[in-house]
Amino acid sequence: MKLMSLCLAVVVGLPGVASAESLRCEGGMVAEGDSGASVIYKCGQPRIIDRYCAPVYYPGTLQVIPEQSVTIPCVPVEEWLYERGPGELVATVYVRSGMVQPIKYGRSPQ
Repeated sequence: MKLMSLCLAVVVGLPGVASAESLRCEGGMVAEGDSGASVIYKCGQPRIIDRYCAPVYYPGTLQVIPEQSVTIPCVPVEEWLYERGPGELVATVYVRSGMVQPIKYGRSPQ
């Protein structure tokens, strides 16, 4: 009976477990927290790179810091697109401040 209760508790708790995506390349695995240089070393140059400046929000709010500031605060973000071959989903690696953040998979870039 205790074993059954333990198994049930584990199964019920699984949906809440967070999992980070990783990317398998010929040179090794890439995961969140890796440097951009590590991604290039392991996976080669991405097919497409998109660079933009993401807005910075006031702490604890969804309110953007006003553009009337002397400098417009933003965080440099790069999206690196990797085509992994026929039948494979496209991988988009998000690089913020030189570090890999999320890695997302899809049929086409978003």
